[in-house]
Amino acid sequence: MSSGVGVNDQCVELYNEFKLRKKYKYIIFKLSDDHREIVVEKAAETGGYDDFLACLPESEPRYAVFDFEYEKPGEGMRNKIVFYSWIPDVAKVRAKMLYASSKDAIRKQLVGLAIEVQGTDFSEVDSETVLEKALRSN
Repeated sequence: MSSGVGVNDQCVELYNEFKLRKKYKYIIFKLSDDHREIVVEKAAETGGYDDFLACLPESEPRYAVFDFEYEKPGEGMRNKIVFYSWIPDVAKVRAKMLYASSKDAIRKQLVGLAIEVQGTDFSEVDSETVLEKALRSN
């Protein structure tokens, strides 16, 4: 199901800098105030995973990408680009529905995503959960 929401060009431009030039550690996206397009809320050049999680609102949905670095036993350090669909259980029903139906619009624009994480509370997006997914992927 598509909501008809568009993706602002800046989302793709910053994502490409994030992916190709490693300019950002993470980018957080949100729906514009008029709910017509997905826009960049924050692009952070530095910061750890806890900093990233602190930027996710407790009661409002967001999309995000994070350059997740981890160690694969016997193979050394690895990086995976993780896409987050953050739709908290406590968010308003209309917002949850709009974000859920708009996810594909941004997901299709962000080429090269390795892992997708859908979170409804912080336990579903903690570093251990993401690490498990990263270790299971190639």
